[in-house]
Amino acid sequence: MTDTVSSLFESALERYKAGEEPEKLIPVFQDICDRAPKSSAAWTCLAWLYLLSDKSNAALKAAQKAVKLHPQDAQSRVNLAVAMLETGQKGVREHVDRAMQFIMIDSDMRDEVKQNIADGMSRKPDWQSMERVRKWLFEASE
Repeated sequence: MTDTVSSLFESALERYKAGEEPEKLIPVFQDICDRAPKSSAAWTCLAWLYLLSDKSNAALKAAQKAVKLHPQDAQSRVNLAVAMLETGQKGVREHVDRAMQFIMIDSDMRDEVKQNIADGMSRKPDWQSMERVRKWLFEASE
């Protein structure tokens, strides 16, 4: 990412952390993805925002790009698994299993995924597909 895109990304991430509505941030992250199409982090964030906004098909496409760009990122895999559940796709377990492998190896990644899931559940209570993925990832290993 160039400096301007990087600063735009950081600014948008701070806006999200400050509680701004996902719907308002989708165009910002879409712009970042357009400017830096090989940024897996930007695609991961965009997929997350789509998921929070009940735009499952768009989330699926963004998550697929994120995973293609960075297959070893657990959060990308979690987003893809959730989007697949919400759109009725097959093959969800493969992505959950891969995410589990990554978080078992990397405790920082594990903590980040756990925090992101908690954040998602607080922003979107009764998020059934996320709850399923959370149980698969964390209840079996605790």
